[in-house]
Amino acid sequence: MSSLHAPTPARKRSPGLSPEHRLARYRSAFAALDPPFAFVDLDAMWSNSADMLRRAAGKPVRIASKSLRCRALVRMILDREPGFRGQLCFTLPEALWLASEGFDDLLVAYPTTDRNALRELAALTAQAPERSPIVMVDSIEHLDLIEAAVGEVSTPLRVCLDFDASLWLARARIKIGPKRTPIHTPAQAHAFAATICARRSLKLVAMMCYEGHIAGTGDNAPGNPLRNAVIRRMQRASYLELRARRAEAVTAVSAVTALQFVNAGGTGDLESVASEQAMTEATAGSGFFAPTLFDNYRAFALEPAAIFALPVSRRPGRRMVTALGGGYLASGPGGKDRLPSPYLPVGLKLDSLEGAGEVQTPLIGDAADQLRIGDQVYFRHTKAGELCERFDRLYLVAGEEIVDELATYRGEGKAFL
Repeated sequence: MSSLHAPTPARKRSPGLSPEHRLARYRSAFAALDPPFAFVDLDAMWSNSADMLRRAAGKPVRIASKSLRCRALVRMILDREPGFRGQLCFTLPEALWLASEGFDDLLVAYPTTDRNALRELAALTAQAPERSPIVMVDSIEHLDLIEAAVGEVSTPLRVCLDFDASLWLARARIKIGPKRTPIHTPAQAHAFAATICARRSLKLVAMMCYEGHIAGTGDNAPGNPLRNAVIRRMQRASYLELRARRAEAVTAVSAVTALQFVNAGGTGDLESVASEQAMTEATAGSGFFAPTLFDNYRAFALEPAAIFALPVSRRPGRRMVTALGGGYLASGPGGKDRLPSPYLPVGLKLDSLEGAGEVQTPLIGDAADQLRIGDQVYFRHTKAGELCERFDRLYLVAGEEIVDELATYRGEGKAFL
């Protein structure tokens, strides 16, 4: 099949994307297909894509590959939307594989300790220094490990300095934000940049600063106004502090060496990063698929785009059916918000005693009495790309038709971590 792309829709959700209309579309599209399977609703995905570009306000957006984990889908987005540029990769082996498949502008988001991959990177850098992936560093230990792995190199490996975005309170006794890099002050960034530049085997070309406690934390969860108020206050305070501090850090590092780009942000705060002159690009990935983790933000509304289907396999009693499999829990702090959510038909919920199980997922609600054995129930995952670790392909749906099917990383035999 050949890929079809829906016209770029307006930001507001249209009646055509209502749950009832979606259910009719999906039942028509998948009438001949037996679950389990996963798919992407292109109408919804292109709507989300347009909205992210609108919020980025012309600033280039790097695609977070771990949120998609489908090589062909990333290529489709890059070819269609010039506002998206490059990829933020999960691991160095992943980035090297993508480079071998013709992708460039690859930044590895997390420091690597894979010595064999570093040696492969050194060989690639010697051949094509401007196309080789950039690796993340935030300590002298990282620099030492890289140099020990690659030895003498003819062309220095390109690296990115990771700068801490967390909010420090009570004289640094309380730290709010992802526990990533120890480089928190502009002075520390300047000193570390100088250390990198003193090493002949390394070349500092970029800087990154990810504020996960802002970009990845919703501020509008239903039924919890007090929590929402606390999160909003924390995010306002953190962003005001961070905006000034990381601009100073960029100036401090740029005094040591010229940077090709400075990366920040995520799906949840594109409009904020767009307003920062010191940040030359943003990152987004989850916004394409719109998992449930991104349902509760005041600043934007996304359309559910990545969905999986399970078959109804049992009917234990009135107002109850059981789906086969479904225990696709998301990473992060353990809790009910990491479980997949029954999406369609409307009116189903997980059983609180069983949740989503390895072999079965009981579903409760009035809608259960309308389902028959063999019917399809559609679910949404909590986090974006993790769904693709469960399925070897993604069907692409436009309107009421399956227009393509694409191999996921798993379907291409890749499991990077």
